Amino acid sequence: MKKTYIILITLIAAAIGAIISTYGDASTYESFGVAAENPDKEFHVVGMLNKQKEKYYNPKKDPNYFSFYMIDEKGEERKVIYHSPEPQDFERSEKIVIIGKMEGNAFMASKILLKCPSKYTDGQVKES
Repeated sequence: MKKTYIILITLIAAAIGAIISTYGDASTYESFGVAAENPDKEFHVVGMLNKQKEKYYNPKKDPNYFSFYMIDEKGEERKVIYHSPEPQDFERSEKIVIIGKMEGNAFMASKILLKCPSKYTDGQVKES
């Protein structure tokens, strides 16, 4: 066999191995209940901010601590702790996707993704 064929086969095998290893590590959308059952695994949890409960962010005391209560799509509520500043327009978001792990009764978020309300409704532009 030529050296180029051996190198090409090796590169293809390495690419397949990399794809398989990242696929097995990919996180999934789940509920707080599933995340609580698997505290060592990272999950994406989709839900809504519980506006009846207090959210806490005091940048003068600790700018890297933000906590709030979220209700997942199955109706389960948990406290979420995020060790970064509060995201801009957080309270205006329709849905929240948090990425992280459960620690005890709290969800430790490493990332927060927001779905903000649409500017366009029924073909009309909302006034800001």
